[in-house]
Amino acid sequence: MTASRLTGRRVTGGPVGSGSPAEVTLEDGTTVMVKRGDGPGAVRAEAAGLRWLGAARAVRVPEVLGYDEWSLVSERVPTGAAGPGAATRFGRALAALHASGAPAFGAAPPDGPEEAYIGRAPMRNVRGDDWPSWYAEHRVLPYLRSAVDAGTVRPGEAGVIEAVCERLPALAGPAEPPARLHGDLWQGNVLWGTDGEVRVIDPAAHGGHRETDLAMLRLFGCPYLAELLGGYEEASPLADGWQGRVGAHQLFPLLVHAALFGRGYAEQALSVARATLAG
Repeated sequence: MTASRLTGRRVTGGPVGSGSPAEVTLEDGTTVMVKRGDGPGAVRAEAAGLRWLGAARAVRVPEVLGYDEWSLVSERVPTGAAGPGAATRFGRALAALHASGAPAFGAAPPDGPEEAYIGRAPMRNVRGDDWPSWYAEHRVLPYLRSAVDAGTVRPGEAGVIEAVCERLPALAGPAEPPARLHGDLWQGNVLWGTDGEVRVIDPAAHGGHRETDLAMLRLFGCPYLAELLGGYEEASPLADGWQGRVGAHQLFPLLVHAALFGRGYAEQALSVARATLAG
């Protein structure tokens, strides 16, 4: 059994669930999650990302109990209902996480691979000094090409997204230092603990622009988002005009989803790109 091999403890119950992750009970009564990786390097990237996020002592993450090339065993987080107080505290903690910084845009976590993943999509962690050019080259355009190759974005439509990339230096707002990002911060990766505190899971951690994490939370919905953003701005105010930049930051996750899941996300990416260009 994978959990026993990676933790050194005998499995006495489970697995609960037929997919990944699955719950398993160990001999000391601890319930853990056993997750299979999405591809070569994915588990190493996730484990390194969780360690890097946890090292900031800001946003809480499940403890990694063991991993190998294909499987990761981590602490199980008992979950409950979302609440406004927890959202406000999470916003403050997220601001502290971002402020803990990264060596460069695109920097992988320490010991993390350059060839990583966001969900099931490959993601390269390539360093850059300038956010607009790095974001265009390494976060938007690769997934635009994948979406065109998959037929979900038509070749004649790609130009509107390319135009956003060309205008990013003027659209990006004031320059900011690289932030320590979760990188895949949609609501499914935000766990509302029964203890009233939030943990985050399944990171695609890297150095990036802090507004990207916030834009992803808005894109896929997050309970008590207004309270979360209030806590964030209380701790670390966002630069003026950030609301108008949300769409540019959403192009990355939307194009990842367009490449993986089809035309609906492509249409949303195109709509966001047009709105961004229109100002």
